[in-house]
Parts: sequence; C-alpha cells; structure tokens
Amino acid sequence: MTAATATDAHKLPALLNALRLPSFKAHWQEVTEMADREGWPTAQALALLAEYELAERETRRIHRNLQASRLPAGKTLATFDFSIVPEVSKARVDALAAGDWLAGAGNLIAIGNSGSGKSHLLAAVGHALIEAGYRVLYSRTTDMVQRLQAARRDLTLERELAKLDKYHLLILDDITYAQKDQAETSVLFELIARRYETRSLAVAANQPFSAWEQIFPDRAMTVAAIDRLVHHATILELNVESYRRRAAVSRRTEPDDAPSSDSDSLGDNQTDNNPEGGDDTKS
Repeated sequence: MTAATATDAHKLPALLNALRLPSFKAHWQEVTEMADREGWPTAQALALLAEYELAERETRRIHRNLQASRLPAGKTLATFDFSIVPEVSKARVDALAAGDWLAGAGNLIAIGNSGSGKSHLLAAVGHALIEAGYRVLYSRTTDMVQRLQAARRDLTLERELAKLDKYHLLILDDITYAQKDQAETSVLFELIARRYETRSLAVAANQPFSAWEQIFPDRAMTVAAIDRLVHHATILELNVESYRRRAAVSRRTEPDDAPSSDSDSLGDNQTDNNPEGGDDTKS
C-alpha cells in the first residue's frame, strides 16, 4: 500500500460518517481484504458493500415504523391460534398480510364477540405489513376520536388528517365503543370519508352493522359510514366463543414450558412515539 493509499484509507471512516454510510464503514475493511484475497473486481466489492448498506437501512426503517405504529407487542400471526377461529382462513389472512389490497385503498373489517381474537388478528396483519414495507398506525377508536377532537378545537384538524394520510393503514380498534355524541362521531366520520378510496382502514367491532347506530348520531351518517367502509372491504367474521377464554383454558392444560397463546385484548401501555417521523415510506 502506497503512502497516498494509506492516507486515503485513514480518511475513509470519517468520509463514510459524513456520507451517513454506517454499514459501509463497518464492513469495508473485511470486504476489501476478501476482494484482495479472491481477486474480485472493484465493482463486485462495491456492490457487496452497497447491499450491506441497503439491508441495514431496511432494518432500521422497519424498526422505526414499528416503533411509530403503536402496535401491541406480541400480537403477530405467529402467536395467533387459527384453530380457535376456524371461520377465518389462514391462507386468506396470509394474503392480507402481503398488502396488495392497500394499493386499491381497500379496508379490512373484523366483527366478532368480545375476546374473539379480532384485535389480535388485525394487529398481526399490521405487524406483517410493516415487515413488508408499509406504514401502519394502531389506535383505539376512542383515542383517535379524542386526538381529532383536540385538533378541531385547535383549528388544526386538516393538518392532523394530513399526518394520518402518511399511513398506508390505520387500525381502529373497538369502533363500537365510540360514544354517540355529535362532536365526537363527526370527526370519526370525517376520517372515514377522507380515507375512502385513498387510504386503507382496518376496523375491529364487537357489534354487527345493524347495531352501529349507537356510534353515529343519526341513521344517515351511520349508513354513509358503513357504505364507505364496506365498499372495498374484506370482512372477517369471528363468531366464536371468547378467544381469550379458550386460550386461557388451553394454557392451563399445556405443560409449563409450552408456548402460550396470546389474547385478543390489547394493552393500555402504548408508547407515544412520533408516528409522523421519517420520510422513507412507500407511496
């Protein structure tokens, strides 16, 4: 190695830091040594370093989007017991997890009794979609309503809705728990109407559509909201005994060291990360 080459190599870490190429910096020495031993052309060594960098960026992006999603940890397809809900096809859910339906702004609606596994199922699809490169945000419907109401009060509702537009999928859990109040449900309807045929919604409800008049203040708004949600929707009906109860019974009958099924109920300790951060989203 010449003196000029040695000087250039000494500068390289600082240059790679300035260019924000941490994986390139971490691997360049081992790759160049391998290239020297194997007689690789320069382009082959550079291509391998570029692959390292892209893979690391993808990993960081997925982690960032997962943190921002507020999805409950552990509610994945791997922990969902499809044997408890035979009405739901695993192949169908796997297809939803691939995310092709998001391109057409399709919706996903899970309806079932309390504890039937609908929230776990939607969260599991959300986790899979993040791994596939999409941006997802989970929220209890009451929390989302409060967020939008506060924005309306502060005259920033349009800006808040625009932030939500950045997500390919919004998961609204427990939609039928929203109170029948004009101020509250009008912002919920505005959210549904805004995302209609532009972005996707996933909704968990423990009441059939015929009982949704308890959510919205009048029948016309109820019909309009349901119409927008179901127009391009996949509907999963989980009409089974409580998933939570059956999973608990199953855990009691399993050996102590066997893996346990998780429940439909979502935890209350959601981390309030900045969900609007980052600019590396799918369009």
